[in-house]
Amino acid sequence: MEPVKVEDKPLDLIPAEFAARTLAQEYGGGAFAVLENMIIFSNYKDQRLYKQIIGGHSPVPISPDYSESVVRYADGVFDPHFNRYLTVMEDHRKSSLNPITSIVAINLNDGNIQEPKELVSGNDFYAFPRVDPNKTRMAWVEWSHPNMPWDKAELWVGYFSENGDLCKRVCVAGGDPMLVESPTEPKWSSNGELFFITDRKSGFWNIYKWIEHKNEVVPVYSLNAEFSRALWVFGISSYDFVGKDGDNQKIVCSYRQNGRSYLGILDYVQGSFSPLDIPFTDISNIVSASCCLYVEGASGRQPLSVAKVILDEKQSKAIEFLIIWSSSPDITKYEPYFSLPELIEFPTENPGQNAYAYFYPPKNESYQAPPDEKPPLLVKSHGGPTSETRGVLDLNIQYWTSRGWAFVDVNYGGSTGYGREYRERLLGQWGIVDVNDCCSSAKFLAESGKVDAQRLCITGRSAGGYTTLACLAFRDTFKAGASLYGVADLSALKAETHKFESHYIDNLVGSENAYYERAPINFVDKFTCPVILFQGLEDKVVPPDQARKIYKALKEKGLPVALVEYEGEQHGFRKAENIKFTLEQQMMFLARLVGHFEVADAISPIKIDNFD
Repeated sequence: MEPVKVEDKPLDLIPAEFAARTLAQEYGGGAFAVLENMIIFSNYKDQRLYKQIIGGHSPVPISPDYSESVVRYADGVFDPHFNRYLTVMEDHRKSSLNPITSIVAINLNDGNIQEPKELVSGNDFYAFPRVDPNKTRMAWVEWSHPNMPWDKAELWVGYFSENGDLCKRVCVAGGDPMLVESPTEPKWSSNGELFFITDRKSGFWNIYKWIEHKNEVVPVYSLNAEFSRALWVFGISSYDFVGKDGDNQKIVCSYRQNGRSYLGILDYVQGSFSPLDIPFTDISNIVSASCCLYVEGASGRQPLSVAKVILDEKQSKAIEFLIIWSSSPDITKYEPYFSLPELIEFPTENPGQNAYAYFYPPKNESYQAPPDEKPPLLVKSHGGPTSETRGVLDLNIQYWTSRGWAFVDVNYGGSTGYGREYRERLLGQWGIVDVNDCCSSAKFLAESGKVDAQRLCITGRSAGGYTTLACLAFRDTFKAGASLYGVADLSALKAETHKFESHYIDNLVGSENAYYERAPINFVDKFTCPVILFQGLEDKVVPPDQARKIYKALKEKGLPVALVEYEGEQHGFRKAENIKFTLEQQMMFLARLVGHFEVADAISPIKIDNFD
């Protein structure tokens, strides 16, 4: 089925001086909710909640003004029974490193702004407060240090009293000490049944249902595939109920298997499953409307987009696929230049155990490399131990492949999408397994004759930047590398980072000695090749001092090195000019030092210490 473009342009529903974005858990997500003609959103500048009536006057605040954005909100939902808004609240007033997280209720009645009313508290983290259609219960997910939500979590249901408090609570999943699981994405059906996703027993995130009167959990559909993804941001939606009427018994769901996303309709009464044929090969979020679906996704030919999917009368086939929003609406005219990804499986350092990656060969319709020349390779170490490669149209990747580079996006051990067992390959082995897998992917491609073994480079962001720096410090596979706000000091990451990730690496690194031995910043003498570093000066996850220490040491050692720092950027660059500059200067740096070719683009290279 080919996508059809819809020419209608999106309309801004909130004024230009506002921005719907929350900083809760630093990565945000779930910044707004809509009910009929009302929007509640978290405003980026002050982190307060605002109410906006569509077509009405300017937004009005509904949460108190604490100044300095010290109280943040995310993942909220409406509670029509009590005319209020239920949301996760992250309170930094007493401590910025250890804020208090809770689920609160905020009154929507016009009048004086009141303090949020606390409903659930006491644990380290909360997500997915969800009210049932009967307005008598609320489900939520919670977890505690040192776990991340994909390690171990609990799903709870609470019952409302007459005044809106929770008078009774039941642990639905995650409370059995003999059963390790990470439940996520609870949702109530229109007739009040609770569904959710968990990875109990099989290790794969599958769909389950709660039998309330027995307090039992039963599988709805089992498959060695992931029906959800790691909870890095609030508000993810991997499935929804088809239609909104009381007779509903079907779920539209996405799942990921062997590096690719699929979409299907699950009849949970009949136990049948019908795949839906749509062009997306990677699906992020799904929302069901009365007569259609809205799907956020992408493919090797289609950039990140939102599509409207119209189903047939039996709700078993997709009969129309309309692109209603695209991140790069004009890019498809360059399709002849797109390098399409190939999923590769390569051997790891552990005999009999393979890892995965997407390989993009160089492609440019206007140029042809000499027949005896193999391309240079750029390995991307992805953004964290629970990230996964997507195999979609990534303009950053196409930038490289259209200029003669081969590119490989590595799904090293620890990645999601392959079940808990594959994800937990990294436990106690961060800085070893990921490093080995990145090196193995490059060697595999070189030995296969697809790339030049003498021109292997690596890049990565954040945790992927750590793997990049570790590869460059502790291995000799790569000839140069680029680190974007990469972790260099594991002990500092443990001591200084924000609450959500403050115990993240406890299980990944292990002993105190390993924190030292695997930190590239402690072994700058082992670097033997050129490095370029990019760093935001307001980064709270990886403070700028780490990049500066690496830069200074390599400069003193005499290695070609460059450091680019950005005012106003946090952990992840958001300004278009900075994103563009980073991409161009990576290309220029690696081309000059390793690629040994002239870059055709009109780019002014920055000064490289010990080279220019």
